[in-house]
Amino acid sequence: MDSVKNPRIRTLEEAKAYVLKVKVCGIFSDNEGRMVCLWDAVDLPERRPGEKGWGQKITAVWTWKNELPARWPDKFFYGKLPRGLAVLMTVNHLRKNHYPKTHLPLRQCSHLARRIFARLKLDPMTTAALRKELSMTERPARTHFEKALLELQTTLNISRRNSLTDKNDTWVLFSEQHLDVVRLLAP
Repeated sequence: MDSVKNPRIRTLEEAKAYVLKVKVCGIFSDNEGRMVCLWDAVDLPERRPGEKGWGQKITAVWTWKNELPARWPDKFFYGKLPRGLAVLMTVNHLRKNHYPKTHLPLRQCSHLARRIFARLKLDPMTTAALRKELSMTERPARTHFEKALLELQTTLNISRRNSLTDKNDTWVLFSEQHLDVVRLLAP
């Protein structure tokens, strides 16, 4: 890898080293230029015209965003920034910087966010199953659901479960996966 500005990532191990080096990065391109992004660092071919499927680059980035925290949960966190930008960061950055600055107590979240959280206290659930159980599959309820789910992610009350076997986003309480981070700010 040349540097943070001109990496040539082609493997999971190189992606791992990159995120450890930059500490926090977007998953896909950040049009506002707020941070470096894994997408921009990956040197794999995109889908060619007429080619079916996603292509090597998007397949790799999509897989690595889930695989890094699943394989190394003590090193990586996948989540969303307050504006909704998907990011990978080191757990050390999460612990020392992101969580103390970003976390909001559940009581400060919307009623719907608290309702979703209450359901997730019982069992982890996929987005689709949770949306269906709460009868929020049709617009405009679906839009409200998506906003509340994002609110819970950005306030660090829920997170995507670190699992190599989950095919879809499965949500758990943030404290279930990152109790050590939560305890740092506990009174």
